[in-house]
Parts: sequence; C-alpha cells; structure tokens
Amino acid sequence: MNAPLPDVPEVRVVGLPQLTQGFDLVERLGLAMHMKVHGPLEPMSGDRLAQLADEIFLRGRGGAGFPFGRKLRAVGEAAIRRGVRPVVVVNGSEGEPACRKDTVLLNRAPHLILDGALLAAEALGARTLIVAVTRNSTEISIRSALAERGLSDRRGQALRARVVRTPERMVSGEASAVIRAAGGGPALPPGRRERAAESGVGGAPTLLSNAETFAQLAVAARIGPRRYGHTGLESEPGTVLLTLSGAVARPMVVEVPTGVPLRYVLQLAGAPPLPQGVLTGGYHGNWIDSTAVHDAVVSRASLAAVGGSLGAGAILPIGPETCPLGESLRVASWLAAETAGQCGPCRLGLPAAAGGLSDVLNGGGPAALEALREVTQAVKGRGACKHPDGSARFFASTLSAFTDDLAAHVLDGGCGRPTRGVLPLPAPGYQDAEESIPSGEKLAVDWTLCQGHGLCADIVPELIRLGPDGYPALADASVPMHLRGRAQRAVRRCPALALRIEQPPMDRPALPPGTGRKALDSGRG
Repeated sequence: MNAPLPDVPEVRVVGLPQLTQGFDLVERLGLAMHMKVHGPLEPMSGDRLAQLADEIFLRGRGGAGFPFGRKLRAVGEAAIRRGVRPVVVVNGSEGEPACRKDTVLLNRAPHLILDGALLAAEALGARTLIVAVTRNSTEISIRSALAERGLSDRRGQALRARVVRTPERMVSGEASAVIRAAGGGPALPPGRRERAAESGVGGAPTLLSNAETFAQLAVAARIGPRRYGHTGLESEPGTVLLTLSGAVARPMVVEVPTGVPLRYVLQLAGAPPLPQGVLTGGYHGNWIDSTAVHDAVVSRASLAAVGGSLGAGAILPIGPETCPLGESLRVASWLAAETAGQCGPCRLGLPAAAGGLSDVLNGGGPAALEALREVTQAVKGRGACKHPDGSARFFASTLSAFTDDLAAHVLDGGCGRPTRGVLPLPAPGYQDAEESIPSGEKLAVDWTLCQGHGLCADIVPELIRLGPDGYPALADASVPMHLRGRAQRAVRRCPALALRIEQPPMDRPALPPGTGRKALDSGRG
C-alpha cells in the first residue's frame, strides 16, 4: 500500500533547471545563496509586468489556469477605480494528498516565490503581502525567509507581510477559502462566488495566485521573455513542476520543459511500462489510458486533447495488477469526507456518489450504475464552491476511462483484482490538531446490535449512508477532525448502541525542528 507523500520528496529535473536552480548545491536556498544563484531583480511597472506575463503566456499553476496578466490588470484597475490599496496573496495551501510541488518550492526555494510576490506588490502599490501555507515545514521555511528580508507584520513598514496557516484540506486551498482565512475567518469557501480582483481580503482588490506562478514570474523577470521562451513549447513556454506518485518506484517532484513526452516523465519515476490508467491533474482531474499516455506531451493543451488535465500538476499512474474502480472508490470516499458541508450537492451529493460507486463494485448491477450516473450529473454546477464540480469530474472520468472493468463489475460480479491502495491519501494522525486533519479514527458497526434505524446516516452522511437493505454502509475513510463532532454525536444517538469509533494505536510524529529566523538583510532580490 502506498504511503502518504513526504513534505519534500525527491526532486528531479529534465533539461536545465529554472525553478529548481541551486537544488543540487543546498537543501534550502537562504537569501544569500538565493542571490548567488539567481542574481538581483529589478522592479517593474504594473503595465510592464502584465505585458511580461502575456508574452510568456503565464497562467496560474494551481489548477484553474487563469491568465496571470489579465488578473494583474483587473486588480490594478479595481484598485485605481476604488481608490484603495490592493493585497497580494501567495496561495501555498496544498491540501491535496497527491500534490507536493508548491510545498517543495516553499521549503527549498522560498525566496524565488517571494521575489515574484514582491515584484507584483510593488507594481500594484500593494502594502500587504500574505502567504498561506498548510504544513509545519512550509510555515517554518516561509517565516524564516520573511525574517531574512526584514519583513514582518509590524505597523509602520512600507509593506506588511504575514503568514496564514490553513488546514490541510482539499477545500482550504480554493481561492475563496484562502481569502476568507486571510481575513481571519475559517478556511472554507464562503458559499458565494466573488471575484477576488474586485473584493478579496478585507474587501480590497486582491491578487491571488499559487506559489509556482509567482516563482515562474520571478524567473521570467530575471531572464526576459525571449530567453524564457527558448525553453519548452512556443505556445506554452517554460517549465512546469509535476508531482509523480501512485504506482511509481520513486515518488518525486520533477521540473520539466513543456513538450516533453509524458511517457518519458513516467519512466523517470519508474511507472509501469503499460499503465492501465494515469490520473492527470490530481483528484479533481481526469483519467487517461495508455494510448493517450503515448500520444500526450507535458502541456495544458496536449493533455486536454487526449481527455486529460494538467490541473495542479499531479500525475498518478496505476498498474495492471490493481482494480481501478477500487482505487477510485478510496479517493471518492476521501473526497466525500472533504466537503465543507455548506451545500447539498457537496454534503449529500458526493457521499451519495461515493456510495453509488461502492454499490457498483459490490454487485449492485446496472441499476446501481445508472443511479451513480444520475447523482454525479446532479452534482455538477450546483455547488457553493468548486469542490463538487471537481469531484464530479473525477467520478465521470472514472466511469468513462475504465469501461471494461465497469462491465466486469456490473455484469460479472467483479474484475478479480484486489485494490492495492496505490493512490496516496492522508495518513491517520498528522502534525497537530487542526480542524482539517485526519483523526486516525474510524467508524465501526456491531452488526449483532444494529437494527437499521438510520439516524447515523442523517447525522453524518459524509461517512455513513443507508444501503439498499436499509442498514448503514460506512465509508472506508478515516474520520476527519472537522467531522469528528458529528461522528461522536452519531455514536451517542444510536438507539441500539451499535455504532462506535475505533482508535488505531499510532504515535504522532514530533514537530519538525524550527530553522533559525535570523534577519540578514532586507534586499528583495
């Protein structure tokens, strides 16, 4: 069974490094080493910076892929029109278990990210910089980097910079959730769609993009658009960071120029020669088959052309020895439990879809498959945030990518292969008691006592649903901390005392030691 990815897995590079330059010299580029490796960086006006982003076709690297130049202009125009200072936010909240590229940058090259963010802040006239992170290691690294530059949240500074810690949850990395957390609220989507460029942190126009995007901006500002365009495809120049995991010999983050064949990148990580499927773009992405893998190159357009997605840069192959529907069910159960609980499509629809997939795998036949298709379709476009849509995309892709396996389960009672658990999910027990992290606990039923009252499924539908026989079916997922209270309430409310919470014995790892936060100089590099 695949272990959860470490914060900083192995890092490789294809061709010449840009984002990972200097990684062969030191584990982490402090400010002095960062300046030696990358050199100084001159400020730019807002118009010039937006033009640079346009010339290199820079899009957000967090999944949505919105053109950075358009976003920069929109923030600047809104700030001028309203007469208020904008805010710049670095989204380093990487709550997806299959993604580590931003975490690698935050841990090993924090100043490259800060270069891009400070460049944008100066161009926009922003006086507030916020960096959102999810992990202890990233928080330690970015706080140290800010201290090295003499940046803090103290009053009187020309630029006030602070770090916001968000829970390690899928929904906490969404832009609206990060903005809400930066404003002092919970790291959850607000339930309504608002443009951050118009009204973001504290109601001010806000430029928010993910860590890799700001690092790419810093690289392009140093070397210029012409030299930047010499790497990769003409239509999508530069490099991208990918996280490779799943059925690979060596999970890794790799920097690769666009245009490199996807099969080569998979071979680099030791993936099966003929994977039966590759999940592209992460757990809100799309499956592609081995034929598509052979045809695709690393680029947003190429992956989309074969039915895949670059998304958040996660690439996860699975081999022929595992059941792809069983693997997808593990992820589906986790996605259902990751709900923010703020709308019906998320709180009720995703658990129903995960339950429908479970029914298909357990002999539900054509009726179960049809019910699964209906609930997946009903979820699309109706959520308060993007989590239901992304999860529905994953469900739909699973059904279309593995038709032979689907037929075997629906018509023949199964494909005959076990589920090996090769797709990474969070481990039971995490660094601290954030509301988002898995508690390590699981719900269990004493079937000698259960009478099928069904109260438990009403209280915590993300983890329990009623099967066709009227008895509870439990999600094979650890109880997240944000659902622990309702899980305990379901246990207390069970009339037959049949429900319990099991606590597997596990030692919680100690917090990683802090690195020094000694201020050096205030150069912005």
